[in-house]
Amino acid sequence: MVKDKGLKDKVVGKVKEVEGKVTGDKLREAEGKAQQAKGKAKKKADDMKKKLDNENEVT
Repeated sequence: MVKDKGLKDKVVGKVKEVEGKVTGDKLREAEGKAQQAKGKAKKKADDMKKKLDNENEVT
């Protein structure tokens, strides 16, 4: 099973963003966007860590 680091933050963030848009709550919408960005950053960091680990195994 491939585990996507940050997936939970991306999903919950999207829900908050949509909720904010529907209710007109700009703060909630911004929170959602920020949480999505956090999830994307976690994913990129995990990808980089895996890449570095793989390079270290080869050498």
